[in-house]
Amino acid sequence: MAKKHLVVIVLLLGIGSGAYFWKSPPVKTRALLHVSYDPTRGFYQEYNDRFSKNWRKKTGEKLEIRQSHGGSGKQARSVIEGLSADIVTLALAYDIDVIAKKTGQLPENWQTQLPENSAPYTSTIVFLVRKGNPKNIHDWNDLIKPGIAIIAPNPKTSGAARWAYLAAWGQCLHHGKSRDDAKTFVTAMIKNVPVLDSGSRGATTTFVERGVGDVLLAWENEALLAVEKLGKDRFEIVYPAVSIRAEPPVAVVTTTATKHETLKIATDYLEGLYTPESQRLIAKYHYRPTDPEILKEFEAKLPKMELFRLETYFVDWATAQKEHFDDGGSFDQIFERR
Repeated sequence: MAKKHLVVIVLLLGIGSGAYFWKSPPVKTRALLHVSYDPTRGFYQEYNDRFSKNWRKKTGEKLEIRQSHGGSGKQARSVIEGLSADIVTLALAYDIDVIAKKTGQLPENWQTQLPENSAPYTSTIVFLVRKGNPKNIHDWNDLIKPGIAIIAPNPKTSGAARWAYLAAWGQCLHHGKSRDDAKTFVTAMIKNVPVLDSGSRGATTTFVERGVGDVLLAWENEALLAVEKLGKDRFEIVYPAVSIRAEPPVAVVTTTATKHETLKIATDYLEGLYTPESQRLIAKYHYRPTDPEILKEFEAKLPKMELFRLETYFVDWATAQKEHFDDGGSFDQIFERR
């Protein structure tokens, strides 16, 4: 048989058998586990899609980003108990501090690793009320009136709840009241809370979908989302005279990411949150960008507010946690007497 005919037969056999040299090289798939708090689902779904596409273009690798969401304190405990997260993005720095201290999987100075104390955006606590504001809720003092039903998550499991609790306490101090006055005020406020959900998304569902309560103590982004999705004919937002500047932080779980060989991916993922494109995406989902110029672009939706920092009245998160949220702290004392 002629040599050229032998070559053709060999090639045809190769095609029919699916010989390796006719296949494209297999695409390498990388996986990343991202543990976050309740309200960030929508934002990170879009951010993950963008980041994965850019990573594929840059490296040729397929990236699968798995998300876990829940109350911030609950999520922190899951990581401490063995949930193998490469990245954590939680509602407050204390939760990541506890992960660092109890697991040693990231350095205790993790907040120095990224700009703005590792918080790529901020938020605050506002009031979501039903259309027409039938109970005339305009500021914090209106929350302690008889007959007002407040919906809020539980500070034991929810970062949003801890921010809301400290916002209520701190606004008293901001107006020159004493710590005893602040405790009296928060006690009266909590007496008006009929149910404590485990996380901020659950509290929003209770208020918005189940129709329970007169006012929701909410993340600003959750309140804006409710108005956007369900309409201005059902809800409106009340901005109190003063509230707290919430700074939800992000961190790479260094030891885990190193073990998974995802340290570079995880680092790029978090650094990407500070780019102008991502800062605008952050504003799209109703969080306040840390880039002042981009925040200014969205001022119509995210109005200027008088905000105090946690450090102004509570020293730091470790101090606030011990005084207010640890077992036997002010929250337990108040809740037991409600």
